[in-house]
Amino acid sequence: MTVSTIKKISSELAISTKDRNQEKNGTTLLPSVLEAWESLPEQIRAALVSKETGDNNMPSSSNTTVSSVTKSSHSFPSASSSSAASQDDEKDEFHEDCPDSGGKVVLRPLERAPKNVFSFEKTHVEEVVHVQKNGNKLTTTTTKTVSTGRGWRNVFSLPISYDVNVVPHGTLLDPSNPQLLHATGPTSEEYKRRFAVVDNAVDELYGDAIRAYFVAKGIELTTIIINGGEADKRPDAVDKILDELCVYKLRRREPFLAIGGGCLLDIAGMAACLYRRGVPFVRVPTTLLSIVDASVGVKNGVDYCCDVTNDTYKNRVGTFYAPSSCLLDNSFIATQDARNISNGFGEILKLALVRSADLFELLEAHGAALVESRFADSPSVPIGVSDRIIDLSIQIMLEELGPNLWETTLDRCVDYGHTFSKLLEMVPGADIMHGEAVNVDGFFCVVLACLRGFIDMDTVNRIFKCMQSLSLPTNSDDLQSQLAWQSCKDAIEHRHGEQRIPLITGIGESICVSDVTQDELDRALVMMKDFKH
Repeated sequence: MTVSTIKKISSELAISTKDRNQEKNGTTLLPSVLEAWESLPEQIRAALVSKETGDNNMPSSSNTTVSSVTKSSHSFPSASSSSAASQDDEKDEFHEDCPDSGGKVVLRPLERAPKNVFSFEKTHVEEVVHVQKNGNKLTTTTTKTVSTGRGWRNVFSLPISYDVNVVPHGTLLDPSNPQLLHATGPTSEEYKRRFAVVDNAVDELYGDAIRAYFVAKGIELTTIIINGGEADKRPDAVDKILDELCVYKLRRREPFLAIGGGCLLDIAGMAACLYRRGVPFVRVPTTLLSIVDASVGVKNGVDYCCDVTNDTYKNRVGTFYAPSSCLLDNSFIATQDARNISNGFGEILKLALVRSADLFELLEAHGAALVESRFADSPSVPIGVSDRIIDLSIQIMLEELGPNLWETTLDRCVDYGHTFSKLLEMVPGADIMHGEAVNVDGFFCVVLACLRGFIDMDTVNRIFKCMQSLSLPTNSDDLQSQLAWQSCKDAIEHRHGEQRIPLITGIGESICVSDVTQDELDRALVMMKDFKH
């Protein structure tokens, strides 16, 4: 049956589609007509209905149903409304519902880029029903507005892949180990240079060894030394790296090296993302915290001081940008002091609480000895325990981050300890490190979980004892009612409209909640005073 044949009866069909439960003027349509009608593209059906209902005046009765269809003034011409698509075209069509309007979308791949570029046609039908009573008459008017649009869609999936390489203990800067050389670029005769961003504390301890390594490899090394403290994690530090990259004239596919703690790696990663809209960079973390946290994911960023609000915001400016590779040599941990090692345990314990009872038990049994030995071999720690703790931490982080690198899902258990800690770290003059703040936040959330009945007091006391054995703070004078409630407000802003605060339901298990009240926070603060911090 042709389109012209259907047009002849479209008036009857348009009337019948207004109310399937009522027959109009005794009109009965053949099944073949209905089948042919349904086979037409929706744009053609809409145009036919629009024409017929626009030309016919419906008779009034005591109960009248009136239907009209209008075309949107924002509609665009549609190829499918002028002629039926060929069979070959139909095979290449993709149909979907528009997530914004709920309308229908037809996608057709372009010949030169069929996997990436599509032309599309969108159709949205909005129906409004008005019921009006005039005396004994009840009039129902249904208005349908058909909006159509066209355009193009570009689809491209970023090929994110990076290796987190475990380097044999203490060998990264040994010239006999080629891993560092190979990770930072080709080894051809034409390419005999490298660029490195180095933490100032690392340069004092390992600067000579870093330079000697590349000299032994016949490589000319250019270095820039950056302060790697929290106070230096600002846009100015990124600009400093960008200036030196311009002087060095780093090529588009040429990796540079970043060696240092978490702050240095965040700064360098942001510079790598910005320079030439993205160049490769290699991470070499040198602290326990950066080994299990900053080196594993794809987030980079700096704190930002807003001139308008006169406030400084933690990690407010940053990027998602993966390293080309990461090299882990745990021997760097031995040069850290006890406080910095405890600071790293703050992030490890977080992972244990939300994901792994096994990791928690390792920390309970051996954490204090590892702080004392600085992760070095000692008679009090069985061989392999320190590596097992780090391996488990990295695996858990990758398992959580890997499927959600761009944080499309905002309910994240790895955000545990990161709701109240941000403002704790930003208090002017506060003497608190990142992992320490995470742990204070983490214990506060343990108390919140107890008040909700998620865990019992035995579990609370067990966690508290483990935290103390790792020399981690469990409270802060700055954790007050106003800061806690403001942290919840900031969480709603950062996590797109909901608090999404992770709370544990047992050691190694957690959920996210979004209904924490200010009264609940105040009761938790009171309960915190019962512990000997």
